Amino acid sequence: LTLSLSCSTWSPTDPMGTGGLVLGALFTSFLLLLYSYAVPPLYTGLASTTPEGAAPCSPAPREPEAPTSANGSAGGCQPRRDIVFMKTHKTASSTLLNILFRFGQKHGLKFAFPNGRNDFDYPAFFARSLVQDYRPGACFNIICNHMRFHYDEVRGLVAPNATFITVLRDPARLFESSFHYFGSVVPFTWKLSGRDKLAEFLQDPDRYYDPRGYNAHYLRNLLFFDLGYDSDLDPSSPQVQEHILEVERHFHLVLLQEYFDESLVLLKDLLCWELEDVLYFKLNARRASAVPRLSGELYRRATAWNVLDARLYRHFNASFWRKVEAFGRERMAREVAALRRANERMRRICIDGGRAVDAAAIQDSAMQPWQPLGAKSILGYNLKKSIGQRHAQLCRRMLTPEIQYLMDLGANLWFIKLCKFIRDFLRW
Repeated sequence: LTLSLSCSTWSPTDPMGTGGLVLGALFTSFLLLLYSYAVPPLYTGLASTTPEGAAPCSPAPREPEAPTSANGSAGGCQPRRDIVFMKTHKTASSTLLNILFRFGQKHGLKFAFPNGRNDFDYPAFFARSLVQDYRPGACFNIICNHMRFHYDEVRGLVAPNATFITVLRDPARLFESSFHYFGSVVPFTWKLSGRDKLAEFLQDPDRYYDPRGYNAHYLRNLLFFDLGYDSDLDPSSPQVQEHILEVERHFHLVLLQEYFDESLVLLKDLLCWELEDVLYFKLNARRASAVPRLSGELYRRATAWNVLDARLYRHFNASFWRKVEAFGRERMAREVAALRRANERMRRICIDGGRAVDAAAIQDSAMQPWQPLGAKSILGYNLKKSIGQRHAQLCRRMLTPEIQYLMDLGANLWFIKLCKFIRDFLRW
């Protein structure tokens, strides 16, 4: 539902009267109805997928490239161009998505795009048939949009040596972010009457939570769910650890949102990329007033409520720091410092005013981020008017929001366009 409800609130700047509110409510109801027909029912088991006889990816031979010494290795290395990014929710994944979009565009790589939306029919399981213009045997370089992960289906679209990555976040902080971003489209939260709905929910979550409820997956163990597992699994089940170890087998690198720069340094090393390839501006971030912090007791309650995600996070937090140790602490500190200096330099070159601004202050509609239902809390940027030719293209690409970038790359987002047409007609 990331797309179909948030698309109804794409940063309108005109004031909205009572008539607009009524039309907006009707429009949102229409989207809910359309979504209920467009998306398959949600099951905890694997949904129907591509027929067994479908041919897997058969990559054509690739011309050998000159080695690069981007990561300081004596003999150089070959940049990796076949990448699966399992895009989890509320984990700085939009920022990483922009990095992959830029790299793929720079090198003319082939993306596997969803058809009509910006996700692969989430929350249904991923299937190869959901890819825009899919044909049996087709190969893609990069897969990176939201999905509910299905390893075998994804595996069949990429070369055998493709690199699999994903990103995790402290489950309590992720739950807080997800509750505020998606809570209004999870009907069982409508029973919460207090001023602080999050605190009220965490006082007695079992009173409100219905695992069969519409969009319930957003509010419990969302990481486990996105990775394709049952988010309501009994924590004492041996399957929990089995699933965690399966994630470890499938993914070459699990990044951590809290240590994003260190994660990008490890990613750059793994993929043999240049520093410029992993430069970034923080995208899809909420303004500070919309980011309440959990207190100590509520933080503990949120962690306990998302216990499967907590176990997943603890496991990969530990393995992350083992990778940092193997990389070298001093080397890591040097490369993080270099990344931050380069990011700061690009901030001064690219961003008007040097910082993110509220949606209403964004001057170019192409830079408008998509907003959660009922709030315009997501920040965006204004591009400087005068940028030298050397940096103009990179600046614009680094600042372009996800939906607009997808369209620039050729994704067929017909549902987005329908939403925008109706929204513009209603002046909402």
